Amino acid sequence: MAADNTRLTATEWVAGFSTGELSPVDATRDALAQIEKHDPDLNAYVLVDADGALAAARESAQRWEGGNPIGLLDGVPVSIKDMFLTAGWPTVRGSKVIDPEQEWTVDAPITARLREHGAVLVGKTTTPELGWKGVTDSPLTGITRNPWQPELTAGGSSGGSAVAVATGMGPLSVGTDGGGSIRIPASFCGIAGLKPTHGVVPVYPASAFGPLSHAGPMARSVDDLALMLDVLALPDYRDPTSPPPPIASYREAVRRDVRGLVVGYSPNLGYVDVDPRVEVVVREAVEALADAGLRVEQVDPGFTDPADAFDVLWSTGAAFALDAMGVEDSSQLDQGLAAVWQRGQKRSASDYLAATATRMQLGIAMGEFHQRYDLLLTPTTPILPFAAGHDVPPDSDYLDWPSWTPFTYPFNLTQQPAASVPAGFTEDGLPVGLQIVGPRHSDDLVLAACRLFEAVRPWTDGLAAF
Repeated sequence: MAADNTRLTATEWVAGFSTGELSPVDATRDALAQIEKHDPDLNAYVLVDADGALAAARESAQRWEGGNPIGLLDGVPVSIKDMFLTAGWPTVRGSKVIDPEQEWTVDAPITARLREHGAVLVGKTTTPELGWKGVTDSPLTGITRNPWQPELTAGGSSGGSAVAVATGMGPLSVGTDGGGSIRIPASFCGIAGLKPTHGVVPVYPASAFGPLSHAGPMARSVDDLALMLDVLALPDYRDPTSPPPPIASYREAVRRDVRGLVVGYSPNLGYVDVDPRVEVVVREAVEALADAGLRVEQVDPGFTDPADAFDVLWSTGAAFALDAMGVEDSSQLDQGLAAVWQRGQKRSASDYLAATATRMQLGIAMGEFHQRYDLLLTPTTPILPFAAGHDVPPDSDYLDWPSWTPFTYPFNLTQQPAASVPAGFTEDGLPVGLQIVGPRHSDDLVLAACRLFEAVRPWTDGLAAF
């Protein structure tokens, strides 16, 4: 066990609970202490329920002492991005236009599964308004900051979750990903995050961003991603897009031997400008995987930038969400979101169908790619974390947030599983992410490749920025 318990993974905590060496109460107190210490500076949480968490932890401790844990995560402190309904807590999604004083009685599927498996729900993490962009700030909750250098952005939209995990404010969190929102902050904050195949993690209510939107685990180890996915992927009748329940455990599948697989490495997808500092770190990570037994070939997947199709689907989703909420006055909104709303209102049904056709063609192209290559490796983002409080790097030529994250949103369009794992650090100490993409429904394969990389380039010992 680690000398500093706040650095323990969820898997290590559960092992300690089973032997009696560790207690859910200690785990929860440690997480709460880290929140008290770091959250005033980093702003990862929008809500913390210390009393409720400690009460749940004491109940969990009694179950473990009696030899009757109720699930895979019994006693593990977990945070939830404030996009998921949570009975008893407001879900305001970073917006001033949602009334927090209304009655909150419904659990989203992920919340329900976490409760059923005994997780200790600590609180809810920050999000930009409606999770609309790749950084985490909102008119309601302010700016969420990077744990490595607080003057920089944590990324988004699941930035609060990434910061919470990276700083020991709980070993696990759940994020959403409609264009990179798990993978971007995972890369910027130096943790691991998985966007599963669309539908693997049931969602309710359905996201306004429809086929782009995914939910998934964020953690400090690949074993923890697999552990959490075994819980989150359990079925829920409220999501009709969900596939059948997994046949096997992700905790077992993550240990499959992937050496000998043929993988494609695309340093720029054929069209992306990449910061040389990012390129160097990612290339070294790919070389480590090749040395470990993957058969790596440098190749581009062969598609052009699908930014226009993504924008149509993204902007119409934003417009649908805000129209459904009855928003009439945009003055209280994030003004970037207001602009996307207005753009989406001008889109036609033909625009949407054309974008959907592009999405389908891209999926076919990637399906063909995966006939030859088991996996695709890329940088997670082409840039490093930039100044907090900005949607794009100041003094850059980027026009909007998707323009600086071109490696992530294509795989929301295709609905493939894609993970970001810590590839390494630049000379000035900023984390860089490696993205591992697999064919649809190959979440187990993606996790196994992530675990191989973790084995040859361990990151957890030096991970936490506190």
